[in-house]
Amino acid sequence: MRTAIENRKTKETSVTVELNLDGTGQSEITTGIGFFDHILTALSKYSLIDIKILAKGDLETGTHHTIEDVGIVLGLALAKALGEKKAINRAGWFEFRYMMDDAIAESIIDLSGRGRLVFEGKNNNNLQFSNESVGSIPSEEIREFFLALAENMKANIAIRLTRSGNSHHEVEAVFKAFGKALRMAVENDPRSRGQIPSTKGVI
Repeated sequence: MRTAIENRKTKETSVTVELNLDGTGQSEITTGIGFFDHILTALSKYSLIDIKILAKGDLETGTHHTIEDVGIVLGLALAKALGEKKAINRAGWFEFRYMMDDAIAESIIDLSGRGRLVFEGKNNNNLQFSNESVGSIPSEEIREFFLALAENMKANIAIRLTRSGNSHHEVEAVFKAFGKALRMAVENDPRSRGQIPSTKGVI
């Protein structure tokens, strides 16, 4: 079983993440931020990774600390569950058209052992959502979540919003596209016969 539990406690937050890469997309998410719970649930569902997250943060100061620290701990848990990354696809990509057809997002991931984030909008510009906030979350904090995730998961992640729309749909499309790409990347490749997918022999 490719599972992991990670905990992190600071003066600002306390975060516990438990996950199973070979799950069915079941989730129990409690962060104290309603919309964040919603999109993390979507990430679990579309990646088919079982995820439990319990986070308590200093929400009286805003959502930033909680969102970033969840990204950190989720990234650490994913890295731990992947282990040496034997027999995985390693790379994943997906274009997701939101069902209301007003926001389109693409995502690519390479479990390369190097943490980097490309977060783009149309014409290779920096991704900016239609509204400055979604639910109670400042839109810029969506990028901070993925940056923390990429750095701690040690993955190259590229996310592009290719068509704008309702800001709720934009963010949800981003998380669903990433979930699909993540599912592809972590899945086992039976033809690899247990090998690490790198010419170096290590990731």
